[in-house]
This record gives sequence, C-alpha cells and structure tokens, in this order.
Amino acid sequence: MATGTTFAQTFTLKSNELGGQFTDKQYLNGMGYAGGNQSPQLYWENIPKGTKSFAVTIYDLDAPTGSGFWHWVVFNIPADITELTSDVGDVKKQLLPLEAVQINNDMGLPGYAGVAPNAGPAHRYLITVYAVDKKLDLDKNATPAYVGFNLYFSTLERASLLIYAQKK
Repeated sequence: MATGTTFAQTFTLKSNELGGQFTDKQYLNGMGYAGGNQSPQLYWENIPKGTKSFAVTIYDLDAPTGSGFWHWVVFNIPADITELTSDVGDVKKQLLPLEAVQINNDMGLPGYAGVAPNAGPAHRYLITVYAVDKKLDLDKNATPAYVGFNLYFSTLERASLLIYAQKK
C-alpha cells in the first residue's frame, strides 16, 4: 500500500570496475604480485547537503600487522567531483584536482598501493568515501591515522564498499 511518503536517497559509493573482488588491475606490482597497481574507478551519489570536500580511503582490515594497512588516503577532493577514474592514485600522472592531497600509504609511498594479501583466508578491504564539511587543513605529510582523526570530527556522512582479495 502506498502511503505517499518519500524517502531520501542515501549517500552511496559505487564502482563500475569492482564487484565483490579486486581485479588484477588493482593488485600490487611487486612483492610477488604482477598486478597493475591501479586505484579502482569509484563514484558516489546523493551528496549530503553542506559537503565542502571528499576524502577516499582504502584499508585492509586483515593485514597481518596488528593495525591493518592503509593502501590509499586522499582528501580535499573538491565537492563538485563525484567520480575518480581508474588509476588516479598514481601521483606521477597528476590526474586528481590540484586541491586534492594524496598522503603516504603504509608502504611509505604517496598515492595508491595495490592490494597484496598474504596466503590464507581472503582479506577484506574497506573502501570509504567521506563527505566532509570543510577542506582539511593538513598536508601530504599527515599520517593516515591523523587524517582519520580529522575526518572523525568533520564527516557529514560516509559510504563504503567491502571488497575481498586473496593471494593468487
């Protein structure tokens, strides 16, 4: 029975490249992997009112480190950008808007580090886009944890994808 009530659409993260698993394009090219080391294509819809910028992170929940593993952290993506094309995480290509900041991943390198799960059960990779109420006053030397701390206090909404990868 229709009640006439309308529901607001929720902030949503999607990808035309990813299903439930990463492809060879997103795997690391190194450490025994021959992947493309390309960040995935991502886009988001139903932007929250008041959004001033976006941040995107990719985090391995199951890395054997005791603290997970940050594969990609980029913030201060302008509010009018709602899609990141494949491989924008390669800092040498300079495909992101100038305002966007890619910090060092947990390999100590700026930009995207491809997934590289160790042998055993599949790893869970959490890809999150944050709608932020301001531009973060941080630079490329910020750590992933410090960016996360700042996002905690400035996020209007966030949307995530959970993607799996196993050692090939």
